Amino acid sequence: MAEMRPADYPKLQNYTPTRFMLETSHYDEEKADRAVRFIENLKHTKGKWAGKRFWLLPWQEQIIRDIFGVIKEDGKRQFRTAYIEIGKKNGKSELAAAVALYLLYADNEPSAEVYGAAADRQQASIVFDVAKKMTEMTPALIKRSKIMAATKRIVNYSNAGFYQVLSAEVGTKHGLNVSGLVLDEVHAQPNRQLYDVLTKGSGDAREQPLYFLITTAGTDKESICYELHTKALDIMEGRKIDHTFYPVVYGLKDDDDWHDEDNWYKANPSLGQTIQIDRVRDMYNEALDNPAEENVFKQLRLNMWVSSLTRFIPEHIYDLGDKPIDLEALKGRDCYGGLDLSSTGDITAFVLMFPPRSEYEDYIMLPFFWIPEDTIPLRVRRASVPYDVWHRQGYLNATEGNVIHYGFIEKFIEDLGETYHIREIAFDRWGATQMVQDLEGMGFTVVPFGQGYKDMSPPTKEFYKLLMEGKINHGGNPVMRWMSGNVVVDTDPAGNIKCTKAKSPEKIDGIIAAIMALDRCIRNGNGSGSIYDDPDRGLLVF
Repeated sequence: MAEMRPADYPKLQNYTPTRFMLETSHYDEEKADRAVRFIENLKHTKGKWAGKRFWLLPWQEQIIRDIFGVIKEDGKRQFRTAYIEIGKKNGKSELAAAVALYLLYADNEPSAEVYGAAADRQQASIVFDVAKKMTEMTPALIKRSKIMAATKRIVNYSNAGFYQVLSAEVGTKHGLNVSGLVLDEVHAQPNRQLYDVLTKGSGDAREQPLYFLITTAGTDKESICYELHTKALDIMEGRKIDHTFYPVVYGLKDDDDWHDEDNWYKANPSLGQTIQIDRVRDMYNEALDNPAEENVFKQLRLNMWVSSLTRFIPEHIYDLGDKPIDLEALKGRDCYGGLDLSSTGDITAFVLMFPPRSEYEDYIMLPFFWIPEDTIPLRVRRASVPYDVWHRQGYLNATEGNVIHYGFIEKFIEDLGETYHIREIAFDRWGATQMVQDLEGMGFTVVPFGQGYKDMSPPTKEFYKLLMEGKINHGGNPVMRWMSGNVVVDTDPAGNIKCTKAKSPEKIDGIIAAIMALDRCIRNGNGSGSIYDDPDRGLLVF
């Protein structure tokens, strides 16, 4: 007796081919049904589903019906390229293996040539190994096949076709007569050469070749994968038209709340079937306190394009210090300043750090920022950062003209010195000679601060530790919060760290100024010595 679909296994309801049909195209239900039936007669190969029928989930069936059922007026498939971008463990490898087998056995293509490729042969073998097991578990296929495991090849004697895994060497791929291609983890391609060789002209001798591209999100926005990702989104949102390109992108956008479980389903249409919510929750909790794990979780589980660099300060840790600040109570109190002067395009930042007067108090951080007024509109257009809004709200100061006016800043700091007792100001030596002389002339104690590992590592680690403990109160300043999310750190072989402007995606001047100010607080210690010298004080180790 034929195996029946489990009652609790979801099925696509009321299919309609909604994706990007030509006016001259139509939906051929018989051809779509044929592809669905073929795949659903295969068997799963892994885990608790091993040996059970490959019942397509709704999102998988939608793809199969769209690709194989949307037909041009000449009876051939409309779509030549299918780009499927989705989070890990949703079953994309199994779907790709099933598509490869359909193209080999059931596509009515004489001498079919189906190829599997990836960034390396081992990765390409993942889909092949699934297809191999599916073939071995399907009597109707294995009796007409020869499987050569060592060379990663399946031969279909009934149509003189084959499915072959390719190595990643581009130079050997010219001259292939491709009827089907499965290109796995496109985001890992080091360049576009293999993609171009396998898709540009390789299927010209075929009437309806299919290039089936599967991937999770990547990190390199200069890659062929991001180019395809952008094209897919443009087609899905109506900005571009390519009737031969079939786009599927399951993932969160940058402005989606990645903490919201409801949003996880956007990237994981198999959630609750091949992926259990409890496991995703566990990985989410691991990501909360580890910036490196946060990026991995966002990329692999939520299918978000993230930077390959590790952001230093997770937003939920920084937000622990978002508490109201009583500015009146700070008047006359001891504090220390950090000054990071801007070069072209940067922001000048001056941060006051008020040390706690007892074990029950937090550090209090007051940041001040300046940019040239005439550059604000251009900055907003180029970076899509709301400098104009911050300026109107009073969080960002502007000096007249298109270059920073240091005299204005010096006067501002002089006025701050009338309100608060600024004991020292730490500064980056670069480009600060004149301002240092001017500030010293106003009576301030100004201390040079190196930007190398030796000087930056101890206070940077202490800054992060205090943030984790919720002991730096910053009042939720939006400019500082934005900068905190931009910080990327370099690490040397000894485990020392420093913030790097070169690798950080956006401005971090305020964080650097805050770290310098914190260092002066710690080293002065209000007369009690430096905590760096206390052997019982543990510094955060990275």
